[in-house]
Amino acid sequence: MAGDKSTWAAWGSWLVFADESGQSLRPPRGRTWARKGQTPVLEVSYGDRGRVSIAALICIKPGHRVRLIYRTITYHQRRGERKGFVAADFKALLHAAHAQLGGPVSLVWDSLPEHVSAQMRAWISAQADWLVVYRLPPYAPDLNPAEGIWSNLRIAMLNFAVRSIDELTALIKHRLNHMQYQPKLLAGFIAQTGLMISEPM
Repeated sequence: MAGDKSTWAAWGSWLVFADESGQSLRPPRGRTWARKGQTPVLEVSYGDRGRVSIAALICIKPGHRVRLIYRTITYHQRRGERKGFVAADFKALLHAAHAQLGGPVSLVWDSLPEHVSAQMRAWISAQADWLVVYRLPPYAPDLNPAEGIWSNLRIAMLNFAVRSIDELTALIKHRLNHMQYQPKLLAGFIAQTGLMISEPM
């Protein structure tokens, strides 16, 4: 936890779980229905070898609907392009979340190098009036509701074939936008972790 803030001091804030993932043009493997002996085939192209990076926040607060806030970065393998999220991107995402949620944030995320860099730690300390940070154990995907986003996204993309990295970005954004309007689905991601939110005694 950043600084000397306690759980009591953070009570009343939004509890925000963060995670990152990425997707290339190599499609996920999955199962579907078909006529016996007629295996369905989707043609895909690997000519464009870019990558879409995604950072997502699952935002929870008792009495409010569960929120999903996300950002994407599309890497086309062009000179000077970022391959993924850096400290500046995480700062912008958290500032946007603070503005959209309209209140303080208790952030839970892992120990990705960009999360624990000296630059990021200094910035977090400077936001102590609205941001408290907790780190997950080294490997604990089962404790992070945001992991449910990626499994749901993979399932949703099984029956689509895209031919460029920009088409892939558009598809990912479409599916994530759809999730944003499904608070029950987002609440299901929380339920899968077994975590319960209750007021401290």
